[in-house]
Amino acid sequence: MKVTLKDIAQKAGVSLSTVSRVLNYDTTLSVSDDTRQRIFEIAEELNYTKTKRVSQVADTYKVAVVQWYSINKELDDLYYMTIRMEIEKRSQELHIQTIPVFQNQVSEISKDVDGIIAVGKYSDAQVDELSAISDNLVFVDWSEMKRGFDSIVTEFKPAVFKVVDYLSAKSQDIGIIYGSEYTTDGELKIPDPRYKAFKAIMTERKLFDPRFAYEGNYTNQAGYDLMKQAVRDLGHELPHAFFVSNDPMAIGALKALGEEDISVPERVSLFSFNDTSVAKYVYPELSAVHVATDQMGTGAVELMKSRLDNGRDVPLKVVVGTKLIIRKSTR
Repeated sequence: MKVTLKDIAQKAGVSLSTVSRVLNYDTTLSVSDDTRQRIFEIAEELNYTKTKRVSQVADTYKVAVVQWYSINKELDDLYYMTIRMEIEKRSQELHIQTIPVFQNQVSEISKDVDGIIAVGKYSDAQVDELSAISDNLVFVDWSEMKRGFDSIVTEFKPAVFKVVDYLSAKSQDIGIIYGSEYTTDGELKIPDPRYKAFKAIMTERKLFDPRFAYEGNYTNQAGYDLMKQAVRDLGHELPHAFFVSNDPMAIGALKALGEEDISVPERVSLFSFNDTSVAKYVYPELSAVHVATDQMGTGAVELMKSRLDNGRDVPLKVVVGTKLIIRKSTR
């Protein structure tokens, strides 16, 4: 059965309009971070139907789960929150105690933890800090195989290839709204792998136009501002399709197109990436590359458990595939 906004509102104990505005990143809504977090987490929970009974067995290990974002930043992009929730869920099933830690709290991690699952992007200095606490390290959405640590990553290029194939079947003028970011210590700039793949594929097909590429910072506001700028810059040359690097940016772009009376998908198709729960609760619903955050989270816990149970010291790298989810934002 499809989850509705009413289902989320009832479980969260808030109004239907509050849920709608939170999931649409309405910045004019005055609501506490605790309420926002509860709504987002319930939206994610209700979209997963597989639940398991957990027997009352004592926890066997204690693992710190480090989130590279702050809690406020996590609420701006549900991608990392969904991974964290899956890590916590699978850990409970395997009787592993998890200790949630945000990047600014790493120095407070106790030396008696059995391992660390690190979610997000890390500089060499930050990896050094984590490895000084524990040799049992698993990185999620970041590869540290070169340092000998387990890693779980998403395969970007095949996913972008499929998106370009899908969009170019309708029109060959395709734009991209993408991001870049720094590790939280400011030491390492991380370019967007989706943009790299998009540019390579479009260039090979002689379709890449740098005028149609707009770079921001992965936020809802950036998506809104960049789409507004594209409309101003390009006028009637505005591409008939845009690939957008994550759901918050895509929702911002969708809002900007609505304000400009540019119809989606009739005039402009939008294709997002990650497919977090919010992709289903905007209008029109977003077509998106679905990233298996559930597999990334559970896989991280299972890699950690195999290290702790068996003393495995050979690093493993797991590459998680993706799939296209077609909804109403594309023709």
